[in-house]
Amino acid sequence: MLKRCVVLCFGWLVCVGVLKAQFDPLIGQYMFMQATYNPAAVGDGELMRVYGSHRMDFTGIEDAPMTTYFSFSSPFTIGKTMHGAGVRFVNDRFGLFSNQSLYAGYAYKLRLGKGYLSVGAEFGFLNLSFAVDSVDLGEGNDDYHVGSDEAVPNAAGGSDKGASGMGFDLGVGVYYSAASWWAGASYGHVTNPTLEWSDKSSIRVRGTLYVAGGYNWRLKNRDWMLMPSAMLQTDFRGWDLNVTMLAQVKERFRFGLGYRIAGSVNVLLGVDIISGLQLGYTYEMPANNLLKESYGSHELYLAYGFNVLKPKRTNKYKSVRYL
Repeated sequence: MLKRCVVLCFGWLVCVGVLKAQFDPLIGQYMFMQATYNPAAVGDGELMRVYGSHRMDFTGIEDAPMTTYFSFSSPFTIGKTMHGAGVRFVNDRFGLFSNQSLYAGYAYKLRLGKGYLSVGAEFGFLNLSFAVDSVDLGEGNDDYHVGSDEAVPNAAGGSDKGASGMGFDLGVGVYYSAASWWAGASYGHVTNPTLEWSDKSSIRVRGTLYVAGGYNWRLKNRDWMLMPSAMLQTDFRGWDLNVTMLAQVKERFRFGLGYRIAGSVNVLLGVDIISGLQLGYTYEMPANNLLKESYGSHELYLAYGFNVLKPKRTNKYKSVRYL
């Protein structure tokens, strides 16, 4: 009973913390997943891209967050104008909560200077569920147990195994990409969707601002390149900053370190297996008391870039953002 109460409290704390400072799941290698938080980056580069990732947070803790992500995006032209479009799906589970999100995004691209300026928007739906049947309120009524609780959705006198609420969502962004640097800003959850479980239970998702940027610095030894980057996110009540330094060797192997102000240190690895196929891994170690209870977080991603509209090019891309 005590263990179940601890897990339930952990689930609520995770949810409250996410809703206050970040509803969206954490991203270790955000520099390669920019369309996840900025719709203006959809279709960046010249290739169609299929992307999938799986993240396990706080391994060792029961019912800890777990996230699966999938997306497809592509650039295209209409006449002399350039565009990008894509879809993405997120399945995020944390504690007794589960969120399934589906989005469609579009970006308009304009040649500016030595790069491209994009403006974009995405729309979709959030569906947040709560595992009512996993709540243990004890048996009977005494000084230590309550057989029912109106604060638990549909738990009092009901037979439902779960409660869920759906809401419409919208995001907008602006993004600039050149050969040696990139920067963007976006605002997600513009509609501040309210997900209602019952007349007495609902959750409101606050809008979130993302600001991110990075630089590709080629060293005198042309086989080496340093890639510093940073991402700030805030809902104007709480905030988080992720700072990362990656090194790339021979345009194929990548490794580096990152630090999240919220309390973690990241180790990042990546490799281009074959032309267009990229594999990456992130280990995130808590830099707080969670280290005593958890083995850290693990994130694995696989991405493939291909071109079915034009003949394949034989030259390599200078930016690792283009697979």
